[in-house]
Formats: sequence, C-alpha cells, structure tokens
Amino acid sequence: MAEINEISFREMDIPEKILTALDEKGYGYPTRVQAEAIPPLMEWKDVIAKAPTGTGKTFAFGIPMIAHIDPACEDIQGLILAPTRELALQIGDELRGLLTHYDDIRVAVLYGGQKLEPQFAQLKKKPQIVVATPGRLMDHYKRHSIRLDRIQTVILDEADRMLDMGFFKDVTGIVEKVKNRKNLGLFSATMSQEVMTVSWMYQRDEVEITVKPVSEEKPDIDQFSVTVSALEKLNAVRWILYLGGYERVIIFCNTKVLCQRVSDELRRVGVDADCIHGDIPQAQRERTMKSFRKGKLPVLIATDVASRGIDVDDVDCVINYDVPQENDYYVHRIGRTGRARKKGVSWTVIGSFPEQTKLDEIAKYCHFTVQPMTITENGFVPAERRQPAAVSRRRR
Repeated sequence: MAEINEISFREMDIPEKILTALDEKGYGYPTRVQAEAIPPLMEWKDVIAKAPTGTGKTFAFGIPMIAHIDPACEDIQGLILAPTRELALQIGDELRGLLTHYDDIRVAVLYGGQKLEPQFAQLKKKPQIVVATPGRLMDHYKRHSIRLDRIQTVILDEADRMLDMGFFKDVTGIVEKVKNRKNLGLFSATMSQEVMTVSWMYQRDEVEITVKPVSEEKPDIDQFSVTVSALEKLNAVRWILYLGGYERVIIFCNTKVLCQRVSDELRRVGVDADCIHGDIPQAQRERTMKSFRKGKLPVLIATDVASRGIDVDDVDCVINYDVPQENDYYVHRIGRTGRARKKGVSWTVIGSFPEQTKLDEIAKYCHFTVQPMTITENGFVPAERRQPAAVSRRRR
C-alpha cells in the first residue's frame, strides 16, 4: 500500500464533482491531515485532529461533509462552528469552491456584526450546510429561524481558540441540541483541556489524528529583516514592495492607530492598499477582505486581532511593520504566506534595539533563521548585524 502522503485524492472515495473541482484548483494530493481525516469522516466516525495552521483542515472536513449531503433534502445536514466571522466567511468561500460543479447544494454563513435580515434570506433558500459563529447560531435558534435536529455532521474548527474565547457553554449547548448527529469532528492547532473535555463528553470511539509540524508540512518561508531608523520604517516598506514585486502582501502592525496610518501613507504615495482593524465597521472590513481574497487588493494592512481568520493560500509576502510582542504572534503572522506548498517570504522592519532583541528572542524560541538584509536601489543585499540606520530616501 502506498504511503499515506503519496495517496492521491482520486484514490480516495470522493465524488467525481469534488475531484473535478480539486483538479481545477491544482490539488492532486492531500496534505497529511486531509489524508488521515477524510477516510474516517467518510465512514461517519468521530474525529479529533490536532494539526498546525495552514495544513488544509477545511478540505479535511469539508470534502466528507459535501459527499454526505443529500441534495434532494432541504434540511440542514452539516454544521461547522468557527470562532470568528472572518474564519466563518473563509470556510464558506472554500466550501463554495468545492461545490463549483454542484447546482443543488447551498451554503449559508451566519455571524455576529451583520444584520439578521440578510441571514434570514440565506436560510429561506434552504441551505444544506451552515457555517456559523456560536453566538449568532444560538441567536437564530432562539428566534426559531433555524432547526438543528436534522443535522448529521458537526465540525468544530479551531476548537481550542473557540473554547478559549468563552464559547464553551454555547458550543456544548449547540452539540446537545443536534439530536440526530452521526459524527462530530474537532479540528484544532492545540489540544487544550476544554477541547479534551468536549471530546470526552460527546465523542465515541473517536479517531485521533496528530499532525506534527515536520519539515514537509512546515511552510516554506524565507525570513528576512531590515534595520532602519524609526522614522524610515515606512520608506523601507515601500522599497520592499517595489523591489520584491509581490502581488499579494499582508503588513502587520501592533496597534489600530499605526495600522490606519500605514494604510493612509501608502495610499498617499500611490500604493493600492487598505486596512482592517477593530475601529473599522464590519461591513467595510468584509468588503476589504473580499477584495483581497479575489486579488483585486494587492496590499492589506492588519492588526493581529482583526486578522484572525484570514486564510488566503497565495499570499506572496508578509511584512512585520512592528516586531510582535508575543512569539506566537510572529508564527501566526508569517504563517499567512508559504501555504499550499508554495514558497513564501517574510520581512521584519526593525527600528530600535529593543525590537532587534525581541526578534532575536523569537528566532531562538521558534528555531527560525532570520537573515538580516540591506536595501539598496538595485535590490536586497545580505548584511551583518548593525544598529538602526536609515535607508535611501531617493524616490523610486
């Protein structure tokens, strides 16, 4: 028998319409979590899977869920719970991508921060799959706009974060209301005590899957840093964008104020950029994210909180305008690039000695190699460690 990561999607019991969609997207072979999770979920078994971010968990549970849907039945048959509206929207988009060749399977996405009327309209179209945040799903349930008793499969995506955010009561209440559930899937980057408790309470004879971040599963990311004076950070970012020729970039800032300022300044000098942070209305954030996902917006500036749920496979480059305060934030940031087995690039702009010290700490903690670079008018040149200094002020 072939090794598990050598099995193609076509060797798995997957409907032809889904296989055609996967072929069109260029996915011939499953990632490890997909190869291990799809077979038991197809057999209606409970699954608890621990896998790093960016390893393809949405397809791991989305493919079996779609395969089990009876298009002739207008009941909700699959439910996916996600911790944030951004992740819920992303999951909805990925499922619709798998449903390209289906005319009779519908997906609804329900989340807080949006008016109820558009969501009522979605539910009136009789979706067979619902993706929702726990709070908004309970809101609809209390308003009797949704039934949970015909659902066959329940998936908790990013279960650790969802339960850590205080949704334990909502999540357990929802699972208990799905009276005719056939299987439950828990997908998480870590196995917290809350996740294990939910598994113990509601799963039976579950299949346990652990995907370690081994080298073939780790994102392939070249990590660079550039040291400038604090006042020259924005100019350094402009040179990185110009010399790198990147088509889709995410820039991370530590604060909402700085996020907005960087966005405004880049637009002022002609860069097609926009930002998302907590002070921007939800509807505007959704429009910005939709534009970024479709490739119409090349540069997105975001805070760590607002960026939760951003899951776009073809991000060319991540730029840390600030060195993040937490080690895990750095890992999550750069993990937005180098996905789907593509090579990625990350840059960190250092403007002070404390920032350099923090980046050194992160690199040591995460076992990363961050190559210091100097920006010249002709390109990037490897540099020795040096104190913050200005880059060229020449306009490009």
